[in-house]
Amino acid sequence: MHAYFVMMSKNSRIICLFLLLACASMSARAQGQPYLCEFGLQGGCGYYTGEATPHIFMNPREAFGLQFRYKFTKRWAIQAKLSSQRITGNEYYFETGKMPVKLDTKWQNQLINADVMAEFNFFRFGEFNKYDKRIKPYTPYIFLGIGVGLYGAEGYTNAKYNKAAAYLPFGIGFKWKFHEQAGLNIAWQHNLYFADNLENREDLNNRHDLNGSNIMNCDLTGMVTLGIVFEFARAKKGCRICNF
Repeated sequence: MHAYFVMMSKNSRIICLFLLLACASMSARAQGQPYLCEFGLQGGCGYYTGEATPHIFMNPREAFGLQFRYKFTKRWAIQAKLSSQRITGNEYYFETGKMPVKLDTKWQNQLINADVMAEFNFFRFGEFNKYDKRIKPYTPYIFLGIGVGLYGAEGYTNAKYNKAAAYLPFGIGFKWKFHEQAGLNIAWQHNLYFADNLENREDLNNRHDLNGSNIMNCDLTGMVTLGIVFEFARAKKGCRICNF
């Protein structure tokens, strides 16, 4: 092969080298073609804020779920998530005209949440691309959407998921792509429910009779999770020799 290459004319050798370089460039560009979809698992801790727990991160409990993400652009994506979290807090003794007395016993409730959220990346986030330095393998992001939760309510202490309520999911996060088809996501999500009965305790539900008139009287849950995602469904190239 080497002898044959030497015997070739100068122009022929130049053409062969040009074709080899073009093929290598096309191969590198094809490898950088982005993936459109992600599927992943997440886990962490969750908490509840309401009548029985006035501050965030009090009585944290486990939270976990599944997530799917579709990326429209380097900046915008949509995420669908199915998650579960356990919330808990102290029980109180209420007496007319006196301050509530916190008891040593606790209540707890299990929630199942399904939501869809729009995401905005602060950086151009995507595949490893040595030709475009604007594209980063990491980015902070924000998200906002709509969801529905199932939980036990109305004082039926042994009932589960007999009540449904809509909520607004929103929060901040950070994405890091450590492999061509894998990455990590850290998210702090808040769920503002259009309900005030997540405690599953009649004496804690809507004590001030403000439901429907004051959205800030509604219950709030939160989750801090770490997730691992795997990418699939590579985008089609716009042309055979271009990387878009």
